[in-house]
Amino acid sequence: MRLQRELIPVPPEPLALKAPERSIGAVLVQAGRLRPQDTAPILELQRRKGLRFGEAARELGLITAADVELALARQFDHPCLQRGESEVSEEVLAAYQPFSPPVEALRALRGELMLRWLDPEPGPKALAILSAARKEGRSFIAANLAVVFSQLGRRTLLVDADLRNARQHRLFGLDNRAGLSAVLSGRAAAHETIQHVASLPRLAVLPAGTAPPSPQDLLARPAFAQLLPQLAAQFDLILLDCPPASHHAEAQTIAVRAAAALIVVRKNASRMWRVQGISAAVPQAKCTLVGAVLNEF
Repeated sequence: MRLQRELIPVPPEPLALKAPERSIGAVLVQAGRLRPQDTAPILELQRRKGLRFGEAARELGLITAADVELALARQFDHPCLQRGESEVSEEVLAAYQPFSPPVEALRALRGELMLRWLDPEPGPKALAILSAARKEGRSFIAANLAVVFSQLGRRTLLVDADLRNARQHRLFGLDNRAGLSAVLSGRAAAHETIQHVASLPRLAVLPAGTAPPSPQDLLARPAFAQLLPQLAAQFDLILLDCPPASHHAEAQTIAVRAAAALIVVRKNASRMWRVQGISAAVPQAKCTLVGAVLNEF
């Protein structure tokens, strides 16, 4: 995964300022990765060989490298999930594998977006995530990007604006009976449909809801233009997962309302002529194109 751009240095991740409050052993026991009776032999080996707790536990074969990463993440207040404790799909790599190479690439993308889109100017921040066709990784990028922004401490809202083939509620294990379609049709208020993701405290999702007869007409109503500023008052940034731009006209409507867009291109899958069409159409619609990301997964 890489962002197509001119070379701009990405700032390093901010250092954790909060000192750890719990030992790694206590975190692992609480997470069910280690039995309380296993701590004594670990501490003995740690004392005898001068190892760190995690190193001693791994040498005894009691935990894995993934267990150590989970403990460090929780020790330094870096929200993440462990398999089996959440309804969130494992496709949301940033929640389950926060230190893996794909997630490091997502953090690099986050750094670029902060330089180009989020931090330079004050004001409401909404970003439409576009792709030319289906199965190019648009929803995957939107979901994982939302998680890495929330892990940075930004109040993040992920909006599933693909009213034809909604996916974000499945990725995050959420109820989809009421969502964006209900808000835009006046059948529900936004605060009634926004759902917070357990164990990821800075992340909220507005699912698509019931598929309407004409998504394009619903998103073209004034209600959608009025909704985004209302949501922006409650969140630091809003990411919108859009329908495929080459198939449905409402993708451009969403991008215009967001005022900024990121294009997802899938390696060995996306048609370049379609991508070029989106790249030309978005700026013409007075929407800032902040870049394109190559999805290699």
